[in-house]
Order: sequence, then C-alpha cells, then structure tokens
Amino acid sequence: MYEDKTLICKECGEEFVFTAGEQEFYAEKGFENEPQRCKACRDARKNAAKADRKMYDAVCAKCGGPARVPFEPREDRPVYCSECFAEMKEAEEAAE
Repeated sequence: MYEDKTLICKECGEEFVFTAGEQEFYAEKGFENEPQRCKACRDARKNAAKADRKMYDAVCAKCGGPARVPFEPREDRPVYCSECFAEMKEAEEAAE
C-alpha cells in the first residue's frame, strides 16, 4: 500500500527517504503531514533543547549507583537511576 518516498529536508536541503514503514506508522498515529526534516536534522533539533538542560549528580535510592537527573535532588525525596526508575515504572504498569 505504501511506497518509499524521497523528500527534501527543509533544514539542510538534502534528500531523505520517507519509508513505507514510516508512512504506515504516521498513518497509525494519525499524523497528517509528512516529515519536513531528515533524521539527522530532527535529532539535532531534539538534542539542542537537551543541551541547555542542567543535570545533577545523585545516588540511586534503590541500587546505590550513580544517577543523573534534570532536577536538584532533595533530602526528603528519593532519586533513582534510569534503570531502577524504568523497573519501578514497569512494575507499576503491570500492577494496574
């Protein structure tokens, strides 16, 4: 049903392929517009906002390993590393 399309990135002007699989994904999600930027330019835009974010070092309350978080840790609230946080979230969703 879908066929790969070659599009032009509005950021860098390079051609990129909008694959049939990506088109199907866009349709499933209800996206009406085709992508305007290639993957490299989309990633660069996403990461530009992250670069400005100040990160804080902390110790994971579950495993004791290092954790980097985008908020200043407080003594009265536990902080978790990415792995422990993902495990807890997964367990929480399974319980629902």
